[in-house]
Amino acid sequence: MLPRDLAPARVLPFARRADELGFDELWVVEDLGFRGGIGQAAAVLAATGRIRVGIGLLPVGARNAAFAAMEAATLAQLFPGRIDIGIGHGMPGWMKSVGEWPASPLTMLEEYLGAVTALVRGKSVERGEYVELDGVRLEDSSVPDHPPLVLAGVRGPRSLAVSGRVADGTILAEPTTPEYARAALAHIDADRPHRLVGYNVAAVHPDASVAIDAVRTGLEWIGEPDWAPHLAPLPFAAEFAALRRSCDSREEFARRLPEEWVRRLAVTGTAADARSRLAELFAAGVDSAVLVPVGPDPLEAVEQLAAVL
Repeated sequence: MLPRDLAPARVLPFARRADELGFDELWVVEDLGFRGGIGQAAAVLAATGRIRVGIGLLPVGARNAAFAAMEAATLAQLFPGRIDIGIGHGMPGWMKSVGEWPASPLTMLEEYLGAVTALVRGKSVERGEYVELDGVRLEDSSVPDHPPLVLAGVRGPRSLAVSGRVADGTILAEPTTPEYARAALAHIDADRPHRLVGYNVAAVHPDASVAIDAVRTGLEWIGEPDWAPHLAPLPFAAEFAALRRSCDSREEFARRLPEEWVRRLAVTGTAADARSRLAELFAAGVDSAVLVPVGPDPLEAVEQLAAVL
């Protein structure tokens, strides 16, 4: 993953180095107040020659579905087979702050995903409750030969079920454990090929304790209400919640996390430890494991993470 707060001058060097090191994919982030996902994806695609780029994720309230589809189709035409589009609700607090949180988030998500997926494949879209398109379609010359995959970045049983009905895949935000991946796939219950992308905070070092300490900062916020679906399948979920309640700050919480839990909630340790964890994720149904680098120097972190390849 390309860090959302990476200094501008380091964005393209980071992308080029990830490409050179042999990573299969690079995911860019669209978080309110940072950088736009489409602009980042276009720049990274133009600056690299091989790596596949994912956008994680575009909030449904931020763009008209037809124009979002046009942007996605343009990237797919210019860089065939190298772009995936993640779409989700957006963080409720962020979307409310810009006046774009719908009365029925699930209805809007399903309509929007369905519309964008149809449009990039050259199909016509009719009016819905939220997606107010009237027979809109992309011109034949604008439909890519290799349409991008449209994935839903969601969590929670009902949103996962929507993804299974209308999306090409699902993006699971960190932490993605094997337990959470299996539980999510049960809710997705897709009846056609469905790609599962899982994010995880990651650090690798020859000294496992150094890597484990490094990822703790990336786990500080885990345990807040939005992350309940991630934690519920874990055997230590109740103990985890109790520890969270007993801590006065995120920093204290991260510091007190038992090493065993850190290993379960991140991809970390030695390169061999990380490869073993990735194998568990793939066995649980994850198709793409996205590593979120931590540490003061992202370029150094991505070099270290390349040891798992």
